[in-house]
Amino acid sequence: MKIVIVGNGKVGRAITERLAQEMQDVTVIDTNASTLESTDRFDVMGIVGNGATYEVQREAGADKADLLIAVTSSDELNLLCCLLAKKLGARSTIARVRNPEYSGQMKYLRDELGLSMDINPELETAAEIFRVLRCPAASTLRPFAGGRAEAASFTLRSESGVAGMTLAELRSQVAHDLLVCGVQREGRAVIPGGDFKLMEGDKLLVVAAPKAVDDFFRDIHAEHRGLKKVMIAGGSRLAFYLAQRLEKVGASTVIIDRDHKRCTSLARQLAGARIVCGDASDQELLQEEGIAEADAFISLTGLDEQNIMLSMYAAGCGVSKVITKVNNISFPAMMENLGLDTIVSPKATTADQIVAYVRAMQASEGAAMETMYKLMDGALEALDFRVSGGSIIGVPLRELPLRAQTLIACVVRGGKAIIPDGNTTIECGDNVIVITANGKIKDLQDILG
Repeated sequence: MKIVIVGNGKVGRAITERLAQEMQDVTVIDTNASTLESTDRFDVMGIVGNGATYEVQREAGADKADLLIAVTSSDELNLLCCLLAKKLGARSTIARVRNPEYSGQMKYLRDELGLSMDINPELETAAEIFRVLRCPAASTLRPFAGGRAEAASFTLRSESGVAGMTLAELRSQVAHDLLVCGVQREGRAVIPGGDFKLMEGDKLLVVAAPKAVDDFFRDIHAEHRGLKKVMIAGGSRLAFYLAQRLEKVGASTVIIDRDHKRCTSLARQLAGARIVCGDASDQELLQEEGIAEADAFISLTGLDEQNIMLSMYAAGCGVSKVITKVNNISFPAMMENLGLDTIVSPKATTADQIVAYVRAMQASEGAAMETMYKLMDGALEALDFRVSGGSIIGVPLRELPLRAQTLIACVVRGGKAIIPDGNTTIECGDNVIVITANGKIKDLQDILG
C-alpha cells in the first residue's frame, strides 16, 4: 500500500516505524529536515515541506495514495491536509484531532471532510487507564467486540494460590469461562499448552467476558479496594480526559501541575476535581495532598524520567495502583524490574490503531479486522475480526490446522463471549479474537497453517 504520513513527531515516528515493519510503501512529510533524519533507518522516503500544500502532497504521491495520515501538532493543519488529500484523490485519510473542543463535532467533521478515521491519542489512552482502574489487579485491560470480551494481563503473585498449577489444572479448578492465552517469563512470551506449569512472577494474559475477568481476579485474591481517591501528576489533555471519566464515577481526583495557566483552565473545566498548582516532584507537596491515602497514582507529565521517578515514589508510599505514561517505547520492558507494571503510551496506542486500519484495508472479503493490540512488550498480538464469510465458516475448530503459536481465544456471538473448544464453529456475524506470536496476520484466513 502507498501511505503518506504528514508530521514526523513522536507519534509520526512511531507510526512510520510500525508501517515500515509491515513492509508498506511509506512517504513522510515534515517541515523540519532534521526530524526526517530519524527515518533513515527505515526504508521510507522523506520530503521536507508543508504537508498542507498542493505541490508537496503531489510530490509525495498523495494523489495516488491508498492512505494519508496527518499527525502534526496542529489539529487544524491535520484536517486541512486530509481535506486536500481527498480532493487530490487519496483513497482514505486519517487525522489526529486532540482538542477537547472538537470532540463533540467529530462525526460532522468526518462526514464533511471525508475522513476515514479520526484519532485522539490522549482520549484513547484515558479510556485505557480508566479500564485498568476499574480492575486494578490487571496491568493492561483491552476491550474487544464493543467491550463484550476483554484481554487482561497481570503478574502472578504468591497469594494467588495458582503458582505451581498446570493450565489444565487451573482450568479444572476455576469455574469461570476464561482462557489463559499467553505467559511471559523472564522476558519471553509464549502461547502455552495445557501442560504448562505456572510460576510466581509469571505475567499471564487471559481472555474472557468482563464479569468473568473480575470474578477470576477475586478468586485468586487479586481484588482491590474501591476507587475513592486518585492522584494525577501532570495537567495535560490526557489528565483532563481521565479526570472527566473519574468525575462521572464519583472518584475524588487531585491533579498537580506547575503551569498556572493550565491549572486555571483545568479548574474552570473540571468542577469536581481538586487542581493544585505546584511541582509534582515535591515530596512534601505530595504528602500534604495525601498520596499515602490514594487508591491510585497516575504520572502523566511530559518527561518519561520524571514519570518513572514519581511512580516509584508513589509505590514506595504504599499506593496500590500506580500507572506510568512513557513516550520512549523501549522503556516498558525494563520497568517491571522497578516494580512498575502498568505502562501507557499514547503514541503506541495510536500506532496500534493505525496498523489495525491498514491491515483491515488489505484484508480480503469475509473478515474485517476491527481492533489490534500489541501485548506483552509487543511479543504477542491480539486481533479482533468481524466475520462475514470465508472457508472456515461452520468448520469445528478441531478440524482447522492453525499456525503455530496462534490461538482462537474467544468467539463473541449474539453479544455473548464464548471460550471455544474443539467443537466450536465460527459463523457469520461472529467476532473472533485471535492471539498470535507470528505477527502480520491481516486476514482471518491467515491463521491457518
